[in-house]
Amino acid sequence: MKLLKRKTKGFTLVEIMIVVAIIGLLAAIAIPNLVKSRQVGRMNACLNNLRQIEYATEQASVELGTLGGQTPAAATVNSYIKGGAPTCPGAGTYTYPAVNGSASCSLHGTISNPQQ
Repeated sequence: MKLLKRKTKGFTLVEIMIVVAIIGLLAAIAIPNLVKSRQVGRMNACLNNLRQIEYATEQASVELGTLGGQTPAAATVNSYIKGGAPTCPGAGTYTYPAVNGSASCSLHGTISNPQQ
């Protein structure tokens, strides 16, 4: 009588569980870092938009002869920004500054004067 020897190919349940646990551990490490890097990226983009608004305000005031302390119209300032009015990547709203002032965002606050 012949004994049939079964050859099984594949993974055992324990091996699959170990692989799933390792993938879960790697995901638990990676996802918070991904979320944080996206938030930092949005904040940096917003701060760059604020700098553009401040530079455009300064340029508009020089070319139009606006006195210090006056706020040029937002449409005028936006005409000095390539691509038009910037939008906050975090869905905040921008407040345009007076001449020599600081622009601000409802989500990310203000930045210091760009000339400093």
